[in-house]
Amino acid sequence: MSKARICVGAIMGAYGVRGEVRLKSFCADPRAIGDYGPLWSEDGARQFTLTLGAQVAQGFAARLGGVNSRDAADALRGVRLFVDRDRLANLPDDEFYHADLIGMQVFDTGGAELGRVKAVLNHGASDLLEIVAPGRKGAILLPFTQTAVPTVDLASRRIIADPPEGLLE
Repeated sequence: MSKARICVGAIMGAYGVRGEVRLKSFCADPRAIGDYGPLWSEDGARQFTLTLGAQVAQGFAARLGGVNSRDAADALRGVRLFVDRDRLANLPDDEFYHADLIGMQVFDTGGAELGRVKAVLNHGASDLLEIVAPGRKGAILLPFTQTAVPTVDLASRRIIADPPEGLLE
């Protein structure tokens, strides 16, 4: 997927019998997914208009343009939905889209390379950067806090990290 589009949600399966889907939003404000339209499939082959319905377990009931049956809705299970990058809001200097962080090189405060950001994870408490490096067994899970990550330079695609003591041993 090109950086021109950002993943904002995924279809979890059919909801009901009239073609609605159960939609999981990846937006900070989950309802914001309904404001971006149109949404695209990952390969860019399909475009969807979206109408959000009621909040349901782990997401929303939603209507996608052109999806009119339970079978059609269920066939979309697992499809990730993308929005054109230029439709997203500009963020303050201390906030970042996860897609911008993935692939960035990470260095410690002494200049030694720690690896690259493979993913940004959140298991409820706060974001973690999953950092991988060739030849290193396992990933580093670095808290994405101002203390542990004092510098994110989007222009040079570099992160300067000050990992908590004991994290790298």
